[in-house]
Amino acid sequence: MIRFLYILTLFVASSGVSISQNAQKNTVNFPKITGPIQITDGPREHFFASYYAINSFSKSQKYVTVLQTDIRYKLPDENDAATLGLVDLETKQFIPLSQTRAWNFQEGCMAHWLGSSPDSLIIYNDYRGGKFVSVILNVHTKTEIRVIDRPISAVSPNGKEAVGMNFSRLRATRIDYGYAGNGQDAQANVSFPANDGIFHIDLETGQSKLLVSIKDVEKFVPTLKESSIEYFAHVVYSRDGSQLSWLARGFPEWNTTTMVVNKDGSGLKRAFPDNWGGSHYDWLNGNELMVTAMYEGKQMAHVLFTPGKDDYKRLGNGLLDYDGHGTFSPNGKWMITDSYPSGGSKEQRLYLMDMKSEAVLPLGRFYHSEEYRGEKGWSRCDLHPRWSATGEKFGINSVFNGTRQVYIFKVEE
Repeated sequence: MIRFLYILTLFVASSGVSISQNAQKNTVNFPKITGPIQITDGPREHFFASYYAINSFSKSQKYVTVLQTDIRYKLPDENDAATLGLVDLETKQFIPLSQTRAWNFQEGCMAHWLGSSPDSLIIYNDYRGGKFVSVILNVHTKTEIRVIDRPISAVSPNGKEAVGMNFSRLRATRIDYGYAGNGQDAQANVSFPANDGIFHIDLETGQSKLLVSIKDVEKFVPTLKESSIEYFAHVVYSRDGSQLSWLARGFPEWNTTTMVVNKDGSGLKRAFPDNWGGSHYDWLNGNELMVTAMYEGKQMAHVLFTPGKDDYKRLGNGLLDYDGHGTFSPNGKWMITDSYPSGGSKEQRLYLMDMKSEAVLPLGRFYHSEEYRGEKGWSRCDLHPRWSATGEKFGINSVFNGTRQVYIFKVEE
């Protein structure tokens, strides 16, 4: 009873009324938004099978990819299999597809629908024979099309190529984002390995090659202490597949440098000046990137810019000056973002921003209990919003109802 009261009733969003921004003397017609609609249920835990901003919806918008597990508060290890499945958005039925032992609560098993067959083929990570691999699966026949001897981190919009990183090195540095089981060589005693980094993967042949090494970024990042190591995290393709962005971080210093490179490995560069760092991001199109970073080294904000140019723009008219998981609608008109639990109520907030006027519409406040954070926050449940391929829906994970479940919102412009 009490938990549900923490949701902000969507009077404004559901009515489709216009929101006036007096300061800018204009009117914003926000879309009609219906939700949150719960599509999974307990007692088992359910959450989207990939990280935020990744499309979890089939092109038809009939299915979403979801992980199911009995694990609730602990860090999963290589013996903890989760069930990868589809949820039918009409019937809310969970349809098991396979088991995976390469997953975590933050990024799932990195399941992606492939642009080459967006209603039938997905790719996801698994741990098999002592190695991390990625598997291309037909969701209707449950037939494995190909097993690739490297895990994927991001998939190009064309569905024919991907990039992968070292999830064992992530486990050694950012434990809740890596995979257990030593499925790759973490090289935890090498500060800047020349043979590890971002790998390009041809999904049609399964062949891979090193695109950018960790050694390649040494000249761009702060100097490490003798016992420290650099690692890569969270690589994302631009909307047209022409560029990649990711985080290069020092451990245990936790200094962060946002990097950008062309998909062929050329044009390697930093995104920001010194002291801006970087945390979460999404590409608005093929050229413009939004990163939550320390704007001018002073204030965390959602910053939109063109990599290689100094056209930094702080989004949200001061209302989005915090670290959130911002992601853009396919048509580029809207950005949804969330917040971490804050205040005595431990609420996570969800917002929709109009990209033209930067007017911000609150969509909800969701309770997050301390039970799910634990001592180190390893089992926390971020909202992690993501749009469908058409922009007619978006979804979140939440524990406001007592268990970790999946919710969707319908969008009518």
